Amino acid sequence: MSRMLVAAAALALPLAAQAQSAQGWQFSGTLYGWFPSIGGKTTFPQPTDGTSVTVDADKVLEDLKFVFMGALEARKGRWGGFTDVIYMDLGNSKSGTRDFSLGGQQIPADVQANVSYDLKGWAWTLAGTYVAIESPEHVMQVMGGARMLKLDPKVTWELTGNIGDIPAPGRAGSLESSDTYWDAIVGVKGRVKLGAERKWFIPYYVDIGTGESDLTWQAMGGLGYSFGKWDLFAAWRYLDYDFKSSSKVEDMNFNGPAVALQFHW
Repeated sequence: MSRMLVAAAALALPLAAQAQSAQGWQFSGTLYGWFPSIGGKTTFPQPTDGTSVTVDADKVLEDLKFVFMGALEARKGRWGGFTDVIYMDLGNSKSGTRDFSLGGQQIPADVQANVSYDLKGWAWTLAGTYVAIESPEHVMQVMGGARMLKLDPKVTWELTGNIGDIPAPGRAGSLESSDTYWDAIVGVKGRVKLGAERKWFIPYYVDIGTGESDLTWQAMGGLGYSFGKWDLFAAWRYLDYDFKSSSKVEDMNFNGPAVALQFHW
């Protein structure tokens, strides 16, 4: 009996491998809108006297000038991969604000700042996936890969009020920087299908990583509906970065609702 079981297992393995290899490629493409609030701090060192200029992004940034967001996924059998790209161009001007500091110190009580802050950024994720759970009710993939974040902040400021004690280079100016961060990430993604027809579903995504930043993590969850080859879903998405002490950007986070349209072929 034991020999028969071993023989059956030996035959089953190549048959299962052949069945998996016979499966064709499956693809999905996603276009989505994400409407996050922005938080974080950016510190610009002054090239002249070493005085730093720090801006709170969540107090200044309000206007979204341009955004593109999309994702592409491919899968054959249990193995696959995906890429996700976000480009954002944000900016705003604020008059008479005190959410501004020079040399690590808040500006004096009788001084205010007129600040213009622009932030352009790319976030690109590229990862391989493996289907760890696959049933009619639940599909979950584990993943590993990398995420690149490129930030190009620019600040222009002018101080008003009693500025007599503030050195001339700090009273007005314009500074910008460009930094790129690469991090390795691991995580899980998938969907839980609901109802008898399983047209409703809960999509989810979680990753965490480190590398050129101290820590980055991202989470998403929502509710969607499938009709044919199309999926439509709404979700909440959060992306967070804590950077090393030597970075001009101290921390940055993007937090808000998203809507997506996905096509399968």
